[in-house]
Amino acid sequence: MRIAITGAAGLFGHGLVAAFSSRHTVYAWTRADADITDEEAVRALMERVRPEVVVHPAGIPDLDLADEDPEQAHRVNVEGTRHVVEAARAVRAAVVYISTDAVFNGQSTRPYVESDQPDPITVYGRTKLAGETIARALAEHWIFRVPVLFGPGKTNFIEKGLRRIAAGEQYIVASDQEGCAAYTVDAGYKIMEVVEARRYGLYHLANQGTCTRYELARRAAQSARMDPSKVVGVPAEKMGRRAPRLKYAVMEMNALRAAGFSLPRPWPEAVADYLSHVSF
Repeated sequence: MRIAITGAAGLFGHGLVAAFSSRHTVYAWTRADADITDEEAVRALMERVRPEVVVHPAGIPDLDLADEDPEQAHRVNVEGTRHVVEAARAVRAAVVYISTDAVFNGQSTRPYVESDQPDPITVYGRTKLAGETIARALAEHWIFRVPVLFGPGKTNFIEKGLRRIAAGEQYIVASDQEGCAAYTVDAGYKIMEVVEARRYGLYHLANQGTCTRYELARRAAQSARMDPSKVVGVPAEKMGRRAPRLKYAVMEMNALRAAGFSLPRPWPEAVADYLSHVSF
């Protein structure tokens, strides 16, 4: 298939390009190719390439940045998504929209399932939910909600922490944010599997298992043979962040199971694999 991937220079973009390039013709689009807030540029690029599927992870993923500048978050995450979806519609391409666990409010006492009603509490979550609505307007679409990501190609939660530890510093992380984690390479291959099967719909996607940010950082330090005591857990509210954080964002992957797909490997295995390919 001819696959176009927006945000190819981003964290998830790297994983998606790596996965889809293994079996398909991939057009890796960065902001230099077409700024998604520029409707004409997006349309022209789509017309020139005419992909069969457009995978769309591009956007502003930073909760605090989105909260600080909600107008820009709306331009990129909502209007940018509209431009991508409408341009895809014009060339009859299906769309894979990458969403987030931040569409929920974090107040659940059980794992979120795909049928749960979203209720975002951040600008970021609201703009990503609006993007879901836009993607749903296409008959042929997939929506994948993902949690905190780690993987090669760009600085991420794990890499940031290990670099600080390697420099002899402490890595201060939230001890009370429980959710899931996803290795971008694993997630990319799973999305490719679902796309190849043409099983459209809404999916939650993560590596198996749950963890707090503190547990994720400590396991990464252990896997990298660094001192895990350098990871210091504090309540999220004590970290001085602008946007609120979800205390509970665990997602069940019921849709993948129901569609007959296997689940990605447990997150500790994915962390160890990721760290076996990088150095600090």
